[in-house]
Amino acid sequence: MKKFITGMALLLGTFSFAQEVTVVAGDTAWKHEYRAEATKINDIVNTKLDVKFDYDKSYMYGKEWLTLHPHFYPTDSLTLDAQGMDILEVAIMNAGKKTPLTYTYMDNVLRIQLNKTYQMNENYTVYIDYVSKPNDLKVEGSAAITDAKGLYFINPKGEDKNKPTQIWTQGETEANSAWMPTIDKPNQKSTVDISMTVPSKYVTLSNGLLVSQKKNADGTRTDQWKLDLPIAPYLFFMGVGDYSIIKDSYKGKEVSYYVEKEYAPYARGIFGHTPEMIKFFSDKLGVEYAWPKYSQIVGRDYVSGAMENVTATLHQESAYQNGRELVDGNRWETVIAHELFHHWFGDLVTTESWSNITVNESFADYSQTLWEEYKYGKDAGDEENFNGLVGYLNSGGDDLDLVRFYYKNKEDVFDGVSYQKGGRILNMLRNYVGDDAFFASLKKYLTDNKFKTGEAQQLRLAFESVTGQDLNWFWNQWYYGSGHPMLDISYNYDPVAGKQMVIVEQKQNTGKIFTLPVAVDIYNGPQKTRYHVWVKNKIDTFSFAVKQKPTLVNFDADKVLLTEKQDHKTTDEFREQLKYAPLYMDRREAYNYFAKNHLPDLALGLKDKFAGLRSRTLDQLANDTVLLSNEVIMAQISSMANLEKDKVTQSKAIEILANTGEAKYKSIYEKFINDSSYSVSGAALEGLSKLDPDNAYTLAKKYSADAKGKLLDVISNVIMENAKVEDYDFIADNYQKAPPSNSKLESTPAFTEFLGKLDDVNKIKAGIDMILSFRKQIPEQYWIYTDPALKGSLEKLAKDKGGEVATYINEKLK
Repeated sequence: MKKFITGMALLLGTFSFAQEVTVVAGDTAWKHEYRAEATKINDIVNTKLDVKFDYDKSYMYGKEWLTLHPHFYPTDSLTLDAQGMDILEVAIMNAGKKTPLTYTYMDNVLRIQLNKTYQMNENYTVYIDYVSKPNDLKVEGSAAITDAKGLYFINPKGEDKNKPTQIWTQGETEANSAWMPTIDKPNQKSTVDISMTVPSKYVTLSNGLLVSQKKNADGTRTDQWKLDLPIAPYLFFMGVGDYSIIKDSYKGKEVSYYVEKEYAPYARGIFGHTPEMIKFFSDKLGVEYAWPKYSQIVGRDYVSGAMENVTATLHQESAYQNGRELVDGNRWETVIAHELFHHWFGDLVTTESWSNITVNESFADYSQTLWEEYKYGKDAGDEENFNGLVGYLNSGGDDLDLVRFYYKNKEDVFDGVSYQKGGRILNMLRNYVGDDAFFASLKKYLTDNKFKTGEAQQLRLAFESVTGQDLNWFWNQWYYGSGHPMLDISYNYDPVAGKQMVIVEQKQNTGKIFTLPVAVDIYNGPQKTRYHVWVKNKIDTFSFAVKQKPTLVNFDADKVLLTEKQDHKTTDEFREQLKYAPLYMDRREAYNYFAKNHLPDLALGLKDKFAGLRSRTLDQLANDTVLLSNEVIMAQISSMANLEKDKVTQSKAIEILANTGEAKYKSIYEKFINDSSYSVSGAALEGLSKLDPDNAYTLAKKYSADAKGKLLDVISNVIMENAKVEDYDFIADNYQKAPPSNSKLESTPAFTEFLGKLDDVNKIKAGIDMILSFRKQIPEQYWIYTDPALKGSLEKLAKDKGGEVATYINEKLK
């Protein structure tokens, strides 16, 4: 699963997935509760469902035939998870006939007394007639998965004319038992047979292949989906809605995209790399894609980012992009890669317990780096890898083990440690053992455990088998330990002894000392010599024989360490690093140094070969008034505004010009105001707004019919700054629909100022409610960062308007 905390991640500029847990005094028992793999008494063999949906009540009427056998010991009972259901009948099936069974149903657990004692490998089938009532189920989600009722009816009565009617399910972690009685643990595996009866105007999607369709006399249709390969219960899926189905293929297998009809023309632009991804991952892993098809569907109001249901991945609606958005780059591409890679790590081999979620999520996270590296080059892969490192460092997970046998709630393990830290650990492991051994080890792990479960120790054994090395030191440090090294790196040259020293001090205050294999490159101009050393102590001094003072010593030359560091290089050494060290991080570190010290060398980043670094250089220059006063640098930025190929980078160049307020750049804004990129068009409109506000207002109204992203933000700001009362509907609608983000936060003071121009108290109150709704979407621990814009704007509005408006705001803020 790809988890998003919409809002916190964007507001703080990080991607932290950790659930915030408030622990009250005495609430520490969980710290002593070892979270083992669930004990297996019975094993599910096959799950057969026949379901119908009641859209008026948001109920599902289900009949289930669950085939099981005892795992090892004989048993005469069966315990199933069944959340929030009415259980109407329970029976044992024998030669097609039902014999009633005794059962109890309490606290979402169905306990069944079987008709006899069954032996190991002796199959039996239990029939259950039930009603699923998901909206009556009282459950709590988490910061990563905002709800956990399993089955979701979206606009079931069609009352919202701007939203389609849909049904989708969300199983992870243990929520599918809200719509099918099952043993809802990740170490169960079952084949699938699901029949769904739906209004004939809708299409359906589930695991496996659509094997039959039957039209019914009442205007409904029954679709039967089957998957003859075993999967975990949380990976079962049902989807229903009015979708267009766009079909591709991979080696004769269907690859399809279920999208709302207005996005059908863009489906391949969003998902079209999927067949290539399947081939790349199959080839890279040496393990062919195992499943009979691969479909992706987009669900409205989805409660997380995306979910790797076997053969039927579900994405949130942020995946939708039109042609102009795709010009700026497919923002969803790494999510698509992430969920697809789960079809090896998570679906083919599934974590045995939530404690070992790393064998699912760390791999899926790292797949994003693998895909970017393959498709767009090593710089792109390294940028993705670095973004993951930043995500972990900002997640607050320093004290959490990667394999986590102690947690308060199983949802807690879906965090920046299991995802981004785990991905960076895999990157270090790949570097340490080498590419060939790394992927051979993954192949062995997948092959040995296919259609079964896995844990971190099985992964270690696969690596040890391939490499011939004992890797307990690596696993104990990174998988069964917490934290990361904080390195202080300094250099000393002894001309008499002909020695170059590198002094590395571990400064983390956790009491732990890390063992780190490190590559060190010593440069004399373009010539370099590589050395391999091991950091093992609080302070290590490494000495290298040299004939002359090196021009650069590049510690961690492959830039793979999961660390925070202080690297005491000189300006000249960073210049050498930029000139000769080849990697993305080499150049990024140099640009960061130049930016921190306001050196004009930073402008070299404007000509970097990688768009991501050109873009970042513009971000750094935008905040440096000294460097922006340099005419040569401004000329370079002006040239980029005209000629840059990467649209997001081009838009940032135009933004810098716009912020000067200088009329000499007006021709650039006029040239690009109609650009196909929303980012470029928005930046151009921003530039015009500073030169000719009246004309910009007219243009903003003109372009508002087709505006998203940067263009929509600028249009909203331009209209708000020049707003008339009749613009209320446009402004309020855009503010309300905007997702939690920095741009929404930044636009709030202007929105509040616009509300202050209105005389209609009801409209003012409606706008106030929108701001407060936005504030509620942000956890309270982040209000210290957001309240100056949110609460502060409302308090100013209360002071300016007084009377009923002030009373309303003050009551709401209590």
